[in-house]
Amino acid sequence: MTLLRSKLPEVGTTIFTVMSRRARELGAINLGQGFPDYDIDPRLAELTGEAMRLGHNQYAPMEGREDLRERIARKLAASYGGELDPQTQITITLGATEAIYSAVQAVVGPGDEAIAFDPAYDSYEPAVRLAGGRCIRLPLMPPDFAYDWDRVRAAVTPRTRLILFNTPHNPTCTAATAADLDALAAVIRGRDIVVLSDEVYEHVLFDGRAHASVLSHPQLRQRSLAVFSFGKTLHATGLRVGYCIAPPALTSELRKVHQFNTFSIANPLQHAIAAYLTERPQTGPELSAFFQAKRDRLRAALAGSGFVLPPAHGTFFQLLDFSGLLPPGDVEFAERALTEARVATIPLSPFYAEPPKLSVVRLCIAKRDDTLDEAAARLAALAAQLRIS
Repeated sequence: MTLLRSKLPEVGTTIFTVMSRRARELGAINLGQGFPDYDIDPRLAELTGEAMRLGHNQYAPMEGREDLRERIARKLAASYGGELDPQTQITITLGATEAIYSAVQAVVGPGDEAIAFDPAYDSYEPAVRLAGGRCIRLPLMPPDFAYDWDRVRAAVTPRTRLILFNTPHNPTCTAATAADLDALAAVIRGRDIVVLSDEVYEHVLFDGRAHASVLSHPQLRQRSLAVFSFGKTLHATGLRVGYCIAPPALTSELRKVHQFNTFSIANPLQHAIAAYLTERPQTGPELSAFFQAKRDRLRAALAGSGFVLPPAHGTFFQLLDFSGLLPPGDVEFAERALTEARVATIPLSPFYAEPPKLSVVRLCIAKRDDTLDEAAARLAALAAQLRIS
């Protein structure tokens, strides 16, 4: 007798969990999962402890603390223009993943379609399927992983309700442009389609690029749910505090799901983050230079190794191209890097519904300099071994 029929029968453990677990087992350097290996600002820890000592230990409001939502409204107005109502347009969520899940459940219903771009972050399609929808996966192809807007327009049907957009893009390390936003707006114009824009790496852009947020686009702003993460901004992925920005009508629907999903996010963390951002208003804008230095350090360390590192546009990540040393096969290369070089990486093919032949893996640069240096030395030694064999 079957006791349970799985709603996601072919979904297993994420590649992030698998690679991190194997890195621990093998004593490998973990450049796979995207989390820093350095300490957070001690002041943030102090403010969190202070918030608990002051008694901010009971439920926060369902929509999030008002002081934090007001701080977010000021920050986003300064970054992207326009005004946001903290009461009706900003919701604090359990990290970005909950915001994405709750937004999908609010918008997508049985029989609806949602368009996502492969390689897509692995929480997107399960959320759509659990809402009863169908996820249409459109590939971004190497080497530039650019959007094919003709293909997007051809994929739109009367059932399309949502387009899942992500910039800066994880895992390809690319960044959308203002022209991409215009094209996206043209696709949904006159149609009953909403955009869910995953912008958790909004502050991590390199080489002078500006973040192309849907909040900066007058048309998209009125038709989008934009998702952000304090875990990325504050170098503290374990905080699990994010937020979702949307017009009042969409926010109302989002909160209907959010209140029965997580309801309330950790009160002392919200209090501490609001206080920290008040004291450190440059938190966020300073990240580009910080992470660009790490990107460039890793690129310089592997120059001449035989690996090619195409310049990342943004995110915590950098792609490594091994096509000069081995035939395509990113999963196979990731296994060799892990077992032979003791460096954990992330292959991109698990993020495609139908992966092309790939010769790149993703490296996390949100690491201490000595971690990056040692990982680069190990990868360079692997490259030397591959050249000989």
